[in-house]
Amino acid sequence: MRLQGKVILITGAASGIGRSSAILFASEGAKVIVNDLSEEKGEETAAEIRAAGGEAVYMKADVTDPASVSPMVDEILKQFGHIDVLFNNAGISGVGALHEIEPDMWDRVVNVNIRGVYVPSKYVLPHMMERKSGSIINMSSCIAEIGLGKRAVYAATKGAVLSLTKSMQVDYAPYNIRVNALLPGTILTPFVEKYLRESYDNPEEAYEGLKKRQLSGDLGRPEDVAKAALFLASDESKFMMGSPLYIDGGVTSGKNA
Repeated sequence: MRLQGKVILITGAASGIGRSSAILFASEGAKVIVNDLSEEKGEETAAEIRAAGGEAVYMKADVTDPASVSPMVDEILKQFGHIDVLFNNAGISGVGALHEIEPDMWDRVVNVNIRGVYVPSKYVLPHMMERKSGSIINMSSCIAEIGLGKRAVYAATKGAVLSLTKSMQVDYAPYNIRVNALLPGTILTPFVEKYLRESYDNPEEAYEGLKKRQLSGDLGRPEDVAKAALFLASDESKFMMGSPLYIDGGVTSGKNA
């Protein structure tokens, strides 16, 4: 029970990495707040955790909207008394070279992926500062450090999240708050599965091509990233501060011959 008694807020927790993390965290003793805009899937995730004997509640809030996030944080504190871990997992992708991306898409991806880290952190941090304790996990990506075709806006936002993580750590280290980032490679989430189905005439062939990016020869699974997030949420990572944690199957290390 590596997270026994910890209260953890996970944004974007209704599917993919967020969902896997919520289930894993609860199995390790955490009290999990499942945040997502999808009420149906969010409630399903929380219900699954409770059915397995864990503790979880679903709370709907738009991570880009202070008027939505602030009341959610207040409600968490009212119900649970404190917040030990904030996992800023919510995010979206955008596909296209820079000249192909319409301004509204650019703004939407930037809004969710960067502002969606800023807003929850803004309202959780004062509470952590008062308690002089906390861990914040920001979802970046290995794309923050490598080039990848037709991912201009996504790469820009994930690079920003990594830089933000390091700057946050400097500001909040005096309060015993740790801020670290996860840098996954390509993970076989529902989003990626949908992207393969809708973007390629031959999804299986495209999947084989994606697998070749990783030295591992395969895509990661949401559970792989959840296990890394568990480490950052637990006290086992107490000496990690402002650090990127790679779960990328070797993408940033090199290419297969």
